[in-house]
Amino acid sequence: MNEESIAQYIRETFADVQAETADGSFFFFHGAERNFPMITLVTKDSYDQFSNLDRPGIFRLNIGISRNTFHALFGTEPSPAGRTDDFTALDQIMPHPVYAQMFWVCVLNPSIATFERVQSLLAEAYDLAAKRLAERQARG
Repeated sequence: MNEESIAQYIRETFADVQAETADGSFFFFHGAERNFPMITLVTKDSYDQFSNLDRPGIFRLNIGISRNTFHALFGTEPSPAGRTDDFTALDQIMPHPVYAQMFWVCVLNPSIATFERVQSLLAEAYDLAAKRLAERQARG
């Protein structure tokens, strides 16, 4: 998998997804509101240096999921203390190096098999973003 094929999957699979690109990275939003992305594909160390994304061909898929799903995956509250994740490791679903406390997960260069595993997480991120948008619109 490469970042363009993943971006294409997201655009084609989820209705009303808006994508922005900046510095070679993709930011996906639900609807026209652009409060906070639901999914990102980051290709450079412009935003953090934990994953050494400046290596040739390396990118990180980041996904915002629910607290319950995060706990099901990792068994604990997200906290950098005590975690030993290698944020440079390829093809491993892990807590996001910066946004884990907001229940974000990431994977560097997912294989086809790993991407199949994260498709449900992408769907959850989309559903959460749709729900948040509907709630904001209901409040006026």
